[in-house]
Formats: sequence, C-alpha cells, structure tokens
Amino acid sequence: MKEVENLSLNLQTHTQHFTNPLYLESGRILEPYDITYETYGELNEDKSNVIVVCHALTGSHHAAGTYEGENKAGWWDGLIGPAKAIDTDKYFVICSNVIGSCFGSTGPMSLQHPHHEYYRYKFPVVTIKDMIKAQRILFDRLDIHRVHAIIGGSMGGMQALQFAIHYPNFAKHIISLASTYATQPWAIAFNKVAQESILNDPNFKQGYYDPKTIAQEGLNGMAVGRMAGHISFLSHESMAQKFGREYKRTDGLYELFGKFQVESYLEYNGHNFTKWFDPLAYLYITKAINIFDLARGFDSLAEALKKIQAKLHLISFKDDLLFKNTEMQKISQILTEVGNTEHKYIDIESDYGHDAFLVEIEKFDNYIKEAIDE
Repeated sequence: MKEVENLSLNLQTHTQHFTNPLYLESGRILEPYDITYETYGELNEDKSNVIVVCHALTGSHHAAGTYEGENKAGWWDGLIGPAKAIDTDKYFVICSNVIGSCFGSTGPMSLQHPHHEYYRYKFPVVTIKDMIKAQRILFDRLDIHRVHAIIGGSMGGMQALQFAIHYPNFAKHIISLASTYATQPWAIAFNKVAQESILNDPNFKQGYYDPKTIAQEGLNGMAVGRMAGHISFLSHESMAQKFGREYKRTDGLYELFGKFQVESYLEYNGHNFTKWFDPLAYLYITKAINIFDLARGFDSLAEALKKIQAKLHLISFKDDLLFKNTEMQKISQILTEVGNTEHKYIDIESDYGHDAFLVEIEKFDNYIKEAIDE
C-alpha cells in the first residue's frame, strides 16, 4: 500500500490490490484488480462517521486538498474539508477511483495479469453497478460495513442511487446531485459524438496507441468530442455570461479561422483534456453511463426504488441540459407513489447548467451540511 499525506486535512492516498475475482454484471470476471482511493479526516472508534464521495465521468479519487507541488485542488475541494459542508474535522471521507478509469484503479490501460500487456479491448465492459460493487468490496476490506452518507454528482449521483437500491442498509443518507434514473437519449447522443470522434482519429490506432505519445501530444478526435461534452455541461445563459460575443483581440473578424472567446475556450479545454485522460477509459466509462438504468433487473423503476431504505436527498439544477431536473423529479414522484416518506427533493435555481454541482457549491452546501448533520 502506498501512501501520500497532506497534514492540513489528513489527506491520504492508498491503493488496495484484490486477487479474488470480481464478478461483473455482464457475466465476465475481472481479476486481479486494484482500487485507488483517497481519505480525509479521522475514522472514529465505532466507525460511524464515514462519508463516501463518488466521482463523475472525468473525476478521480482526488476530491479535495492539494498534493505537494500541485496548484489545483481536488475537484470538490469547496465542499470537503475542515469547517466545510462535509467537515473533515467531524467526518472520515473516502473517495475511490472507479474501475475502468485511468487514475490508479484497474482499467483498459492497466497491465493484464499474467501477460503484462495492456488490456485495451480485452478489458470487460463495466457498469455503474459493477463500480459500486468493487467499492463495497473495498469497504469490507477496510472493515467498514455501514456508512453515515454517500454523496455524488452526475455519474457520482448514479453511483449513489445504485448504492441506495443494491445495498439498502449500507448508508444512512444518500445524496444524489445532477443525476438521473436512466441515461436519456440526449446524453447518449453527446457521448456518441465523443466516442465516434475518438474512434475515427487515425492517431487512436484502433485502440493500439502508445499512451506516452497521447500524454505528450494529445488526441485531436478526443478533443473534438470533449468540446461537445463541454457544451452539454453548460447552458445558454452561462455561456452568454462567461463569453458573450467577445472575439479574440489578436484575430481579425474577417479571418476565416479567427475565433470567438467561446471557441478558444473549447479548443483549449478540449486539447488539454486529452493529455491527462485516457481515450479508452473515456470509451468504457461513457459506455457505463449510457447503459445506466436503475430499473434494469426489476419489473419497473418503482420496484427498484422500493428497495431504498436510506434517507434519500435528491438535488437537481434548473437549467441542467444533460440530466434535466424533470428526471430527478420523476424519482421523487415515484418514491412518493410507493409510500417512501424518507426522501427530499430540491431543485436549485441555477442557469449555469450541468456543471453547477461542481461550480455553484454555495447554492447547495448548506443543504448538504443539514442533511448529513441531521
């Protein structure tokens, strides 16, 4: 087990190795496998102060704090830490990198045992349910058999909801933000653009690229796909406020390839992204998101939601174009219909778009604090 420590919030990073087979929803098996995870705060004596944080598509286990020499803090640093909504002076927080990702947990560019060659397409398709099953096995190893709360946004919110249904007695509180009960065609369509952009880039080499080359040079096709993704994460209003119709001062208005500021933003973020996120991992994780459906394996969504025992907190954002607030409303409506009185639903007034769960923390952090401190 390797360990990195940041004393300001007791940030520690670990990797656990598992040799027992992980039986996947598809019927395939993954063995052996690793899970990398990060912890914050101190575990109390009776282990009753554990909060599990689940990350989104391009997130990782690094949810808060900074490593030595690092300028950018973890992706939910505004929410996790001393005296913040998820108070690490009070709670012991765990965030693990999902299987299929590229930040330490086993994924398509991990070395396959015993051949020591990259899995690539030999890596099995994993689902959101597989991701939480692997996490549940990790928690068992850590001798954590019940947690105070599970919280996540977007794909993290999918994981939180899946925990609520398939491990109904594992968490006291489940908080799902900017998520859905099943991925809808609009989101699948954006993922399709990204997938096709990757697959049709000749430098992708049909999945047999050199990862070192990608890390240095990026992948143009993936950059285009990521640009499409960024459009779905924002909204008309947030783009207008952020960029307006500002034009690059160094470009002429009548130059064919002159750029508006929004174009420069998409280019920069798209191409930069491809140097730190693996393209095969992107394909596998977007596949998991596309096939996510809480009702799979049940007669209906209502039958699935009847399994929930935790106090469920649903948070949507008004102008989320990727996972519309009506999708979270539907979960709440069905829960009410089946007699669940232990859930709450709020719709946050926001015109930022899907990424509001990462950016506009001040609009919901008090609600999260009240929910977990209840």
